Amino acid sequence: MGINVYNTYSKYLLNKYGEKVYKLPISLSLSCPNRDGNLGEGGCAFCGEEGGSFENLPNHLSVKDQILINMEHIRKRYKANKFIAYFQNFSNTYLPLDDFKKYVNQALIEDIVEISISTRPDCINDKYLDFLCDIKYNLGIDITIELGLQSVNYHSLAKVNRGHTLAEFIDAVLRIKNYGLRVCTHLILNLPWDDLLDVIENSKIISSLRIEEVKLHSLYIVDNTEMGKQYKNGEINIISKEEYTNRVITFLEYLDPNIVIQRIIGRAPEENTLFVNWNESWWKIRDEIVSSMKENGRYQGSKFDYLNGKALKNLCKL
Repeated sequence: MGINVYNTYSKYLLNKYGEKVYKLPISLSLSCPNRDGNLGEGGCAFCGEEGGSFENLPNHLSVKDQILINMEHIRKRYKANKFIAYFQNFSNTYLPLDDFKKYVNQALIEDIVEISISTRPDCINDKYLDFLCDIKYNLGIDITIELGLQSVNYHSLAKVNRGHTLAEFIDAVLRIKNYGLRVCTHLILNLPWDDLLDVIENSKIISSLRIEEVKLHSLYIVDNTEMGKQYKNGEINIISKEEYTNRVITFLEYLDPNIVIQRIIGRAPEENTLFVNWNESWWKIRDEIVSSMKENGRYQGSKFDYLNGKALKNLCKL
C-alpha cells in the first residue's frame, strides 16, 4: 500500500513486537444481554445468529484447542511466531466471573503475547478488569478490550436496539483506562440514520477519550434480522460506496493521528447476506480509499485541532 496515510494496525504490531503478529479468533458459547431478556430481546437490528464469528472454529472446542489449531495453520502459512488470542463473538465478558477467568486462563499459552476481548460497554465491570490487570502486570501479556459502540448518535443506537447509550460507553472506556488496559472501539460509519456530522463526532469523541485503537465496519444486511426486514421493505437506504469512502476519509482526518486503525472496512459471510460492500471485494474498496487519500492529500489527523481549547489557539499564540 506504499506510504501509510493512516496509522495501520500491522505497522503498530510490527513496531511493538518486532515481527508480524497474527490474531487467532476464539468462539465461546455466549449470548448478549439484549438478546436473552436481561436488558432486552432480539439483539442488535443488524446482528445475525453468529454474531461476529462467522469465520471461527466451532465453540464446542476448548479455548486452548481453538488457539492451537489456528496457531498451527498460521505458522505453516505465514511462518508466524507471535499471536493474539482474540475472544471475538458476541459479548465475552457477559459471563460469571469464574467462567470468564477460566476461559482467559486457557489462552495463556506459549507465544500468546496479547489477549483481545470483544464485548459491550454494559458488560464492563471493575472485578473483571482487575483480573485482566493482574495478567498484564504479572505475566507481561498485553490486554485490549474491543468495545462495540457503532455510533455516538444515541438516537441511532436506540433504532438498532443496542440496549445501551453513549453514557455506558464513556463509563466503560474510563474504567478500562483506569486499569491501564487498551481500548479498541468498533464503529459502523454508514448506519442509515447517521450523516457526516455524526461521523465527525465519532472521531472527536474517540479522540477526546484517548482511545488507542479503532475498527471500522461497513454495514452489511443479514437476512432474517430486523434490519434485513427493513431493507427488503424499502424502509432503509444504504449510502453509496463513494459516500462511504468520503465518510471514512473524513473520520480519519479528524482522528488523533496516534490512534491505531485496525481496519477501515469489514467483511461479511456470503450466505444469508442481502447487502455487503456494494458487491465488491473489501480489499478493493480499502485500496480505493487509500488511493483517494494519497491523490487528494488527505491523511489521518489533518483536522485534529479541536481539543485543548481551540478558541484560545486562535486568540493567542500558545
